[in-house]
Amino acid sequence: MDSKEQAKHELDRAKFLGAVEGVLHLLRGEPNELVPFDWMKHLAPHGEHYRGLQTIPVDDVIGSVDRYKDFTRHFLPREEHLDERWTGVRGAQLAGKELPPISVYKVGELYFVKDGNHRVSVARRQGQKYIDADIIELDVRVAPDKNDTLRDLIIKGELARFLDVTRLPELVPNFQPILFTTPGRYDILLDHIRTRQYFLGLKFGHEVSWEEAVESWHRRLYARVVEEIREHDVMRRFPDRTEADLYLWIMDHRYYLKQRLGYDVGSEQATVDFSKHFAPPLWKRVTRRLGLARSI
Repeated sequence: MDSKEQAKHELDRAKFLGAVEGVLHLLRGEPNELVPFDWMKHLAPHGEHYRGLQTIPVDDVIGSVDRYKDFTRHFLPREEHLDERWTGVRGAQLAGKELPPISVYKVGELYFVKDGNHRVSVARRQGQKYIDADIIELDVRVAPDKNDTLRDLIIKGELARFLDVTRLPELVPNFQPILFTTPGRYDILLDHIRTRQYFLGLKFGHEVSWEEAVESWHRRLYARVVEEIREHDVMRRFPDRTEADLYLWIMDHRYYLKQRLGYDVGSEQATVDFSKHFAPPLWKRVTRRLGLARSI
């Protein structure tokens, strides 16, 4: 079998595996396309810079600039119009020709193909571990993960803007991580900090800086509630939620109890009371841990 015939045979095998993969992902309700590079705009990048020619792990290439629908999640070819180009790349490889480096965008530790999708597809089919790439890196404060959904990226972008506004990493080294499961929550945290700033000003009789308010909010409110959540093992009763989710719910519950009782019960009592009255029933918690039900 010459290199052209072998390349065609390998293409047919790759497309068959791609079809099988498509059926499996459909049955599981999972996406089976590459990650669109356009999604990365939600991470609020604040610039880019050229990294030059480097060798990168093939498995860390997870998306494409404009060909994300042409390949499966594992870079198997899907469309007929890819055949000639795919067999051309593989045939050149079989003939011993040196292939040019691909061109990629780097975001965190992940890569998105700008040019060279077929070369990546062929490389993955051959079990190739590394590939030469010309790299442009996006500067992001919060990096993506391989399994991030579009919603995850939107939330991470909101987190990046929150960190820019608060300067929390600079003001509170080793601060408690703050990640929500639902978009639109970081603006609520900013309102909490502004409220903290206002009441501190009343307490001290002078204007309190934004930086002081951020540090005080995190130390006296957020970190304290998180500590109480951990002390009372509250997260066990709320599968698929984060400590940040619980913080907002508990603060709302604390306000509700104050309105009902006429006095502030404090964060710990609000934490215990919220966990007692609003945790999902046991059967629902179990099914969520098993992935059999969607989160509330």
